[in-house]
Parts: sequence; structure tokens; C-alpha cells
Amino acid sequence: MLAHYLRLITFAFGLLIGIQVPGFVDQYAKRVSAHQLEISQDFAGFQETANQYYGGDVEALISHHAASADAPFRDEAKTIQAMYQRLKDLTAELAALRGPLIKQIFHVALRPNREIFAETRSAYSYTVPLNLPAIESGIIIAVLLAALVEALLAAITHLLRPRHHRFPLTHTPRQ
Repeated sequence: MLAHYLRLITFAFGLLIGIQVPGFVDQYAKRVSAHQLEISQDFAGFQETANQYYGGDVEALISHHAASADAPFRDEAKTIQAMYQRLKDLTAELAALRGPLIKQIFHVALRPNREIFAETRSAYSYTVPLNLPAIESGIIIAVLLAALVEALLAAITHLLRPRHHRFPLTHTPRQ
């Protein structure tokens, strides 16, 4: 009876967690998009300068600043490089979040931007959406979690079950 309740609790827990997954992925993607938009606006002036003087080559702009005899320009090269790298990283992150929900889930689970992931997790608002992706995700995760617990229970039961050894009769005792 206890195992039956454990299965039900596991399934319900998996269902609730699974329902949250699409919402979390959506909030994560919105944060990535907001950060990418902000850095692209902040970087726009440097991109315009690179367009005007270096044919759009930001690396050439950075090299020019780094090679300058003027210390503030050399320091500015580090700032431009950091902004440019962040812009490239966030643009790549947005590209990774395009496509089907399952691809997005795996990306957020396995290769997220750690900073934005932590930011999303700390500000995440738990909801119980009743849309198709949330219901599908909830059922899939619930079934997988229930199957995992079922397999663990079966393995534990098998290991703890006493074993009876039967010895075949190979000879009859003498009288």
C-alpha cells in the first residue's frame, strides 16, 4: 500500500514539475532576449564606428584601440571586446532557443547561460498553466519520474527479497 501511495505522490510531483518546464523556458528565453537587446543598443555606437571606419569589422576597431598610444583607448579596447563578446554570446543563445520546445528544454537544461539561468530561477514565478505544451511536458515528466521510481522500487525489492536455494536430488539416501 505504501508503494502505491509513493507511486501516486511521485506521479503528482512529476506532473507539477513538468508543467513548470515550458513556463521556465519561456521566461529564460525572454530574459536572454532582453539582455541581448540591451547589449546591442549599448554596442550600437561602436558598431557604427566600425561600419564607418573599418567596413563593419569590430575586431579591427578593437585592434586599433588596443594598439593606441593613449592609455584610455587601450583600456576602452577591453570594454569594447567584452561587450562584443557578450553580444555574440547572447545572439548565439537566442539562436539556440529557436525551434521546437523539446530542443529548447534540452538547451536550457544542459547548456544555458549560467548567469541568466540563475537570474531566471531566482525571479521565476510558479504558475499552473493549462496550455498544451505545459500539459504535455507535465505528463511526460510525470511518467518518466514514476517509471524511474518504479524501477528503483523493483530493484530494491529484488535485492532485499530472501533467496531460496533448491538443491536437486541427485541421489537417494541409503537405508
